[in-house]
Amino acid sequence: MTAIRKDIVGAAYNRVYTLIDTTIYDTLDKRHEFKTKTILVDESLTNDEKLEVIKYLNIDYDNFKILNNKGIKRICENCQDECLATLYCEYCVRNYLKMNFSNWTSGNGDIDDLIQKCQLETLRPNMIVEWIPYNNLQNIKYLTKGGCSEIYTATWIGGGYYEWNSKEKQLKRYGNQYIVLKKLENVESANRNWFEEGKSHLTISNKYGDIVPCYDDDDVYNNSNFHSEEQDDLEISNGNIFKNI
Repeated sequence: MTAIRKDIVGAAYNRVYTLIDTTIYDTLDKRHEFKTKTILVDESLTNDEKLEVIKYLNIDYDNFKILNNKGIKRICENCQDECLATLYCEYCVRNYLKMNFSNWTSGNGDIDDLIQKCQLETLRPNMIVEWIPYNNLQNIKYLTKGGCSEIYTATWIGGGYYEWNSKEKQLKRYGNQYIVLKKLENVESANRNWFEEGKSHLTISNKYGDIVPCYDDDDVYNNSNFHSEEQDDLEISNGNIFKNI
């Protein structure tokens, strides 16, 4: 495999989007076919670079189909459901998460229900709400104080989900990720507004990835709480962490 020139790949990826005439290619499927064919005949790219650009175009294609709930469907070879995604099956991902419900709990029924609801509506393997034990964090360090919160950094052991492995029929994780945490003050005495706001945010961001992530978990039944902001973002309590990737 020859070395991939990332700048050339990025330029080709951006260029192919500017070439689309949406009056001619008026559906997601037509546009994807045009983009793929255009990259395949691009003489500025090596074969490996063409495959690299097409990989990203396929990811975009899946995202557009899933978010818009339209496009050519296929029968999943594993679950036999009719799915939209081509690089994974949205139903297999949801079933995998559902089968894992009994392996975790936040200790709070409302939070468990919220996370499970989000997981059953998962659209992409790299955007999954999950509950992660606090002991999966290491190297927690104080960074600064902002507003009414203290900010910390940490390493999330294992990291979040990022892709579905069709052969092994399971979700794969990134590996260790650097994250930023925000400590919430006086969570124990707060009313339920924080939960309702977190619920609304998670419900929306579970579908629309461009919204700034807010990963709510305040386990008010444990001790003091942390709330994280993106860098890969999370909110954690002194006992657990709640993450939407």
